[in-house]
Amino acid sequence: MGGPHISRTVADLRAQVKDWRRQGLGIAMVPTMGALHEGHLSLMREALSRADRCIVSIFVNPTQFAPTEDLDKYPRQLERDLERLAEVGVQLAFTPAPEEVYPKGFATKVVVGGPSAGLETDFRPHFFEGVATVVTKLFLQAAPDCAVFGEKDYQQLCVVRQLCRDLDIPVEIVGAPTVRDGHGLAMSSRNAYLDETGLAVARQLNKVLRNASAAIAGGADPETETAKAREALLQAGFRSVDYVAARESGTLAPWREETEGRLLAAAWLGTTRLIDNVEIAART
Repeated sequence: MGGPHISRTVADLRAQVKDWRRQGLGIAMVPTMGALHEGHLSLMREALSRADRCIVSIFVNPTQFAPTEDLDKYPRQLERDLERLAEVGVQLAFTPAPEEVYPKGFATKVVVGGPSAGLETDFRPHFFEGVATVVTKLFLQAAPDCAVFGEKDYQQLCVVRQLCRDLDIPVEIVGAPTVRDGHGLAMSSRNAYLDETGLAVARQLNKVLRNASAAIAGGADPETETAKAREALLQAGFRSVDYVAARESGTLAPWREETEGRLLAAAWLGTTRLIDNVEIAART
């Protein structure tokens, strides 16, 4: 099987999409920052199950990194990524240079309210503005019928859904389940920063969240359980905890017991920041 067609410019991407549309083909998209792992591949398989053609963007988006964050050291492995796209059967890789996405004089930003408030925004106030801007551009450039995002980045998924609703962007947003290793650790490109000792600590994150979620669903006080979870993560070896919070699944407003919810967390292991989330069942 040959590899995917590689588009490095918006003009080439649109020409390929136009040809597919002329053939009456449905198109799905998976936006990524590369360093692809099994979690990403699961999104692509979902996309290919929903459409005739799949576009995967590979672009380390500078606008969602603060000056203090890991833009320069974020893993980049384009050749390996393209091999993985070929393994799954993706038909097109969009791999633009930063100046193709943000040409000289670029001055527009997209800001999404609602589910972007709090959580990640409390610690990375620039983040969702960068995500919303690049996702808007990608959807306008590729014009897919649907796009698949992982539930691991749950707040991001909610923000993108809000973006498309509010701006009438005709792209169906599909949330795909988090892919985990055999110990429950969510697949992440940043896991590559961790040694075996770090991985052993990281694998406690999901375990702590699942325990807290079960307690909350069973009637325990959410504030008490999230405080216990923060302490448990510190005891497990995390350097610090940005948040552990119980929120409603759709709006990310504070969780109420009659609604389905999500327990979301972000914590630091050395210089690596990990995020995860689990469902909270509605109390009956």
